[in-house]
Amino acid sequence: MIRGSCLCGGVTFETEAAPEGASACHCGQCRKQSGHVWASAFVPKPALNISGEVTWYAASESAERGFCPGCGSFLFWHAHDEDTISFALGSVDGPTGLTLEKHIFVADKGDYYEIGDGLPQRDQG
Repeated sequence: MIRGSCLCGGVTFETEAAPEGASACHCGQCRKQSGHVWASAFVPKPALNISGEVTWYAASESAERGFCPGCGSFLFWHAHDEDTISFALGSVDGPTGLTLEKHIFVADKGDYYEIGDGLPQRDQG
């Protein structure tokens, strides 16, 4: 079981599904919304139980980002044409049991850091 929450505790989530695709996203939208890099993993959307009020922001025509309206924590990412939902690894309460698999959208990464952990890097998703 993985459980997580926002900074203020107003939004919580849990899943018994095994998360997949642990990645660090370096796209411009994730950098703007998180302040740096956004690390996430995904599960089937029906397998993620969310409690509390989530505000969904239409970040593009194809995806939305969910955040807590109280504290502003960026918690979820969902593509409209996918049946999965990503959750922020930093919001998980306790150990995740996961290891990053890759870096995505590295073509958009900031110029103030280097990626040197040896994981695969994809220019896009």
